[in-house]
Amino acid sequence: PPANEEGTEAAKCNQPYLGELLSISDLECSLCIRMFLEPVTTPCGHTFCKECLERCLDHRPNCPLCKQSLREYLKAGSYSCTVLLQDIMLATFPAQLAERRELHQAEMAELSNLTKNIPIFVCTMSFPGVACPLHVFEPRYRLMIRQCQEAGTRRFGMCVYETGKSFADYGCMLEIRQLELLADGRSLVDTVGGRRFRVLRRGHRDGYNTADIEYLEDKKVAGEELQELQSLHESTYELAQRFCEHGDVASRRLLMQHGPLPEKEEDIQASVDGPMWCWWLISILPLDPSFQLRLFSSTSLRARLTQLQRILLALLQQPP
Repeated sequence: PPANEEGTEAAKCNQPYLGELLSISDLECSLCIRMFLEPVTTPCGHTFCKECLERCLDHRPNCPLCKQSLREYLKAGSYSCTVLLQDIMLATFPAQLAERRELHQAEMAELSNLTKNIPIFVCTMSFPGVACPLHVFEPRYRLMIRQCQEAGTRRFGMCVYETGKSFADYGCMLEIRQLELLADGRSLVDTVGGRRFRVLRRGHRDGYNTADIEYLEDKKVAGEELQELQSLHESTYELAQRFCEHGDVASRRLLMQHGPLPEKEEDIQASVDGPMWCWWLISILPLDPSFQLRLFSSTSLRARLTQLQRILLALLQQPP
C-alpha cells in the first residue's frame, strides 16, 4: 500500500549518506598513506594497497601490522581485490579515486619508457638473442621484476658490476619470457637478450639501479666492403662449426648445456646487433669478462668477426 511506500521513502531520507559517515582518511592505506589502490585484505583482516602489501612480502612473509605469518597467503599468490571496499570508494569519493588511479598510471608510464630510468639488474653479461635464466631472491629485484610486468614492458637492462661505477657502461636489454613464482616469494625468470645499449646516466629507484640509455647499432657497409665482410663472415662461421664439432672436452660440455650453434642469417646486416650466432659464440667461449665487454660494445661487425676468428684459430690449434 502507498502508506508503506511513503514510510520507506521517509526512512531512506533519514538514513545518513555514506559519504557523511566516512572521511578520506578512513580509506587510506597505512603503508603508503594514500587512498587505497586495488585494496586487498589479508587473512588476519588488515587491508592494504595490493602493491604496498607485495612490497612488504618481498622482505618478510608477515602481516605489516600484526606480524601474523602470511606464508600460506603468499604461497597461493592470488591477492583478490576487496570488492565491497572498492565499491564504497567509488560511491563516496569518485573524483579522488580517479585522481589516485591517474597518478598510478603516470608512475607506470614512467616505468615503461625504455630509454629513460630503465631498471638495471646488476649481475652478469647477457647477449642479444641469447637466453639468460635468472634466480631472483633479493627484495629490490623482486619488486623490479614485478614492476616490469605491471608496466607491460616485461623488459629491463642487465649490466655487469664494475668497480667504482656500480655497473658497466654497456648492457643488454632482457625480455621476460616466463616467470615461475616459488612458495617463499623467490622466482625463476626465463629471459632472452634484446638490444645492446650504452649507459648515459645512472640513477636509483625503489632501492635498485636505473639508467638513461642509448641503443647501439652496428655500422652498415656497402659495395666492396660488404663483399669482404661477407667472406670474413663465411670463414669465421666455418671455424665456429669446426670448434663446435672438434673442440676439447670442456667445450663439448658447454655445447651440451647451450645447444647447437645457431644457423647463419641470410642478411648479415639485417639486425642492428649483427648475426645472432656471434653472440651465442661469445657467450660460451672461455673469455675474460672485460674482453667480452670490449667485443660487446663494438659497433663494427668486421672487428667482432676478426677477433672471433683469431680466438677460434687459437682454440683449434690447442692439443685436445
